Amino acid sequence: MGVCLIASAWSDPVWIWNVLKVVIGLGMVIFVHELGHFLVAKLCGVKCEKFYLGFDIAGLKLWKFQWGETEYGIGVLPLGGYVKMLGQEDNPSRIREETQRARKKDQPEDGSRAAETPVSAAAGETTGDAESHGDESAVFDPRSYLAQSVPKRMAIISAGVVMNVVFALLTAVGAYWLGIYEVECGVGAVIPGAPAWQANLKVGDRITEIRGSPVDRYKDLRAAVSVGDIQGGVTMRVERPGEPEPISVTVHPKKTGPYPTIGVLPPLTPVLDTRLPALPGSPAGQAQPPFLPGDRIVAIEDQPVSHYAEVHRVLALRPERPLRVTVQRAATGGPNRAGREPPGAGERVTIAVQAANVLQLGMSMTMGAITAIQSGSPAESAGVLPGDTITHVDGRPVGDPLALPEHLRVHAWQSPLGTAVALRLKRPGEANSIEAMVKLRRADWYETPILPGNPISVPALGIAYEVLNPVSAVAPDGPAARAGIRPGDVVVKAKLIPLGEEAIRRLAHGDEYLDLGGKRSFSVDLAKEPNGWPVFFETMQNPVLSGTVELTLADGRSASMQPMADPTWFHPERGFSFEPKTFFSGGQSLALAMRLGARETIDAMTLVYRFLGKLGTQVSPTAFGGPISIFDMAYRFASQGFADLLLFLTIIGANLAVINFLPIPVLDGGHMVFLAYEGVTGKPPSEKVHLTLTYLGLTFILGLMLWVLGLDVVRYASSLFERLF
Repeated sequence: MGVCLIASAWSDPVWIWNVLKVVIGLGMVIFVHELGHFLVAKLCGVKCEKFYLGFDIAGLKLWKFQWGETEYGIGVLPLGGYVKMLGQEDNPSRIREETQRARKKDQPEDGSRAAETPVSAAAGETTGDAESHGDESAVFDPRSYLAQSVPKRMAIISAGVVMNVVFALLTAVGAYWLGIYEVECGVGAVIPGAPAWQANLKVGDRITEIRGSPVDRYKDLRAAVSVGDIQGGVTMRVERPGEPEPISVTVHPKKTGPYPTIGVLPPLTPVLDTRLPALPGSPAGQAQPPFLPGDRIVAIEDQPVSHYAEVHRVLALRPERPLRVTVQRAATGGPNRAGREPPGAGERVTIAVQAANVLQLGMSMTMGAITAIQSGSPAESAGVLPGDTITHVDGRPVGDPLALPEHLRVHAWQSPLGTAVALRLKRPGEANSIEAMVKLRRADWYETPILPGNPISVPALGIAYEVLNPVSAVAPDGPAARAGIRPGDVVVKAKLIPLGEEAIRRLAHGDEYLDLGGKRSFSVDLAKEPNGWPVFFETMQNPVLSGTVELTLADGRSASMQPMADPTWFHPERGFSFEPKTFFSGGQSLALAMRLGARETIDAMTLVYRFLGKLGTQVSPTAFGGPISIFDMAYRFASQGFADLLLFLTIIGANLAVINFLPIPVLDGGHMVFLAYEGVTGKPPSEKVHLTLTYLGLTFILGLMLWVLGLDVVRYASSLFERLF
């Protein structure tokens, strides 16, 4: 299968074109940096012997030609580039040799004048910084880098970074001149138990300010949370559907991964995904006539809807009923991407969508402790605390913890307003159980776990709790019972084996699912993440992935079973896939493009400094991305469009400019420090100091490259293995 996938990619002209755009784009980022060094060196009269994209390690190169005194070429190692100037050597062990080569032919290699000249040539990609000037400059070839004054060498050094900044600005202006769709700063889903959930953010919320500063892009929110000042929380101004005035919300980010998050996903629209409108095998995927990419949901059960929050509300309130969904087709018959087609442009079609029965295994897992309480919730008012464990509801054992949210939702809507339930709680440090009377609220929303470790939430109560991996009960004659699962068994690994490829392709939208690289399998290591069952159970609701469930038990036994549909339990989601909520930015005038491009360039550069400033404290070193990550991200942007690729090149150009100017020997910033020292003291650092710092800098850079490359290999090897097999 893996060979077939790779072969099909190589035969896909769209894939090949996107790869070419990525290669050219990333090559341009490197080219303009080296071009900056090259042009300024030429203006200063320095002899440039080589101009290479990529490194020709061991003399290996893909292509070269000689023009004048300079050899131009492409090296075999595509991790950068370099300009080789007379008197400059990248390898610290050959600096002395190169310095001697740069001397005038009539100058002795030994003797008093030679001995007086410090040896501190470049150990970076372009230049060297350690020779005295004045009388000493006379010993060097006037066309060597070493013979130039400090200001000239500073100009040569900084030219690469300046060109990167200019390139970043130009690509950003180009992107906004063409116009680009940016994701709005809002909420499309809230992860149960996450900081945003605790602060009571809701689906449909639009965030307009963060710490008093206006925001309109989702990436502004991510930056403010991941690398911003989060001490004391992040205060937001939120516009909520149905609320007459904006509200103020303070969220306290939590570091659960490489960087802090608040647990929200980007906002959505009622427009179905332009590539995969519905999951194969789901009620929406099986509906007839079929939903088409770009369909806009305009009514459900004859009730008009104009925002995703309204669609979400109807799905939450009526999970057990078939729904008549009215969609607006695109006027052209093509994709009706969010915001690209005005409502009312095409014909209206009403489609019946059946309810989604929950797929289950006939077994219950163990109720875990409450991990979070929602602000202003009934549970908070009743004195329920994190760490409590629910054992009984209204005097009856809690039963299946995954079914409790639906049970209490139905109870809340079928009972008089203000009805309370009695929760019996086991509280740490308390010998006896605690009784809490909690009023049920009629929640018109739902929440689902998204990542391993996410808890289950009960909107009717405002609590989130863990579901642990010991089996608490097994239904007679269910899939688990037939597979030999018994109460008390501990599940240490759970795996979903999907339907076969041919079976998927026979489903409506199956081809699109596979062509887009849809999940081929899913597994959770419950030995490492005992609370991984909620996300496993949620993922099992994907009909494509629920072909077979394989469980590994702590005693070494394994069990295989097919999930069955529960006739009395329904899932609010019916397999719809929605487009993100975007707005069109730029595309009007060059002046606007320049203003937005300048903002983007400044934001990209300052984001790097903020990232580095939080590294090791707020941001984990595992947040780095290496060359594989860069190429992967570039390909995704290239697939979205030319303007998107230009915007990504802005980010890469800004990153390269900032990183290259850090005061680390072998980088441009390190050379500038040496030159600044020479400019202030009138002489360069001693040979011993220069070489020692250069070796340290080189060791650091090589170590960093190995680190990020290792992260990439681990990150993508597992992903590739999952996709291929």
